[in-house]
Amino acid sequence: MKILMTIVCLFFTAAVSADRIDFGRGDVPVTVPENYSDGNPAPLVILLHGYGSNGPQQDFYLGLSKISDRYGFLLVAPTGTLEDRGEGSARRPRTFWYTTGACCDFFNTQIDDNAYIVGIIESMKSNYNVDDRKVFLVGHSNGGFLSYQVAYKNPGLVAAIASLAGASHFETRLAPEDTVHVLQIHGTLDSTIKYEGGDIGGVNYPGAMESVIQWAKYNGCLIEPDEDEARDLDSSLEGYETIVSTFSAGCRSGGSSELWTIADGSHIPRVSESFGSQVIEWLYAHSMP
Repeated sequence: MKILMTIVCLFFTAAVSADRIDFGRGDVPVTVPENYSDGNPAPLVILLHGYGSNGPQQDFYLGLSKISDRYGFLLVAPTGTLEDRGEGSARRPRTFWYTTGACCDFFNTQIDDNAYIVGIIESMKSNYNVDDRKVFLVGHSNGGFLSYQVAYKNPGLVAAIASLAGASHFETRLAPEDTVHVLQIHGTLDSTIKYEGGDIGGVNYPGAMESVIQWAKYNGCLIEPDEDEARDLDSSLEGYETIVSTFSAGCRSGGSSELWTIADGSHIPRVSESFGSQVIEWLYAHSMP
């Protein structure tokens, strides 16, 4: 828990205005692209923040609402639950998502965030013309953990996820019935959620490559990664610092697994101007069949 207390919170407000909808826990910003039409199904992106942050802060960091018009996707940026630390606590409460034992329900509320996110997706489908083949989750840290959990527990609902500095579950589980495309983005110098894996409060979580291989196996892929062209994801690092490892051979339809390793990247990389576009374009290329 002490490790996660070092996470830097981004205390900004979102620069792009958005509609606000109550999905059961208070108003949530929803960005609707200017070219949206009820006659044309639109992709849906759910943005999940890290521990101690919130939806608008996470959007300010990744800038997804700014490119919603360009790519034509609906964006929802919900906020997790505020901790109840009790009276007299020296530490201020922080927002969290309940995912695995490792991260980040430190007061054991076991609030059902999986059901909350599923409810958001279903509500968006009821209120907007959502493309069922293009429902995506993008999560950072604690939000990355939740992305994996929602994908695992709701086969056939989510086409693809992108996790920045998150991790999958550590325990052995049966493969989900349906496939999911998985993208893990992780810095090798991340000292909060470590690239090679670790534990939080004695509860283990898998490393970046371990998470990706786990999902490659779930998706029936050959465990022989191919390297793609390097990418520039971190503006504080020179050149194309990110190595791409792809597990796409032999996969069942609708599934693949990919790792973008930011060499010398941190838990909160200084994302490049094209970071959001690169993630969205990857998601679009990995919709349901």
